[in-house]
Amino acid sequence: MIQLLQINKTFNGLSKPTEALRNIDLNISKGEFLVIRGPSGSGKTTLLMCIGGMLRPSSGLVRIQGQDIYSLNSNERSRFRASSIGFVFQSFYLVQYLNVLDNILLSAGMGNVGNGQRKARDLIDHLGLTDRLLHKPSELSAGECQRVALARALIHRPDFILADEPTGNLDPENSAEVINILNDYHKDGGTIILVTHGKNADPYADRMIALEKGKIM
Repeated sequence: MIQLLQINKTFNGLSKPTEALRNIDLNISKGEFLVIRGPSGSGKTTLLMCIGGMLRPSSGLVRIQGQDIYSLNSNERSRFRASSIGFVFQSFYLVQYLNVLDNILLSAGMGNVGNGQRKARDLIDHLGLTDRLLHKPSELSAGECQRVALARALIHRPDFILADEPTGNLDPENSAEVINILNDYHKDGGTIILVTHGKNADPYADRMIALEKGKIM
């Protein structure tokens, strides 16, 4: 489903270039739950952004379902991301002046269309956020914010989810809940690529790989 061929990414610093990714070759199958573990600075987030079409590699190919995503122009790539990929981040990235329902609908590009409303409300009920429907992010706990972010990622039933330290800001109870939600998506056939420095997702993973200094070890 996803194929990375000789991916390199170099950032130009003030004193010297920094090699964030080095010669990454990786194949990810449809329906796989892949955990990529590594310490801070290992290149985990850079790798996720390259897979998600948000950061062009310095060299190499990223193919998703046979499509070289960096051969697409920026508008085509944006449409591809919106239709195929769900993103879950450590920092939630919710719109602060929108309530829970509108945050989810905005991400899905559905506005107030009836079908979108129904999908969003079903997800909100499933994730235990019914009594928070009209609350804004500042009125939610960290765990509730991450559940809203998960609903935002799941509403259009993406082909795969990219999760960047999704439990990094959560206590153990909320961390377990987030991993369980992701695992439900996986059990329904979804593909997950989760990067982390922890071990919360290990019991659910089909495969785990280690990233150190931009290389798969």
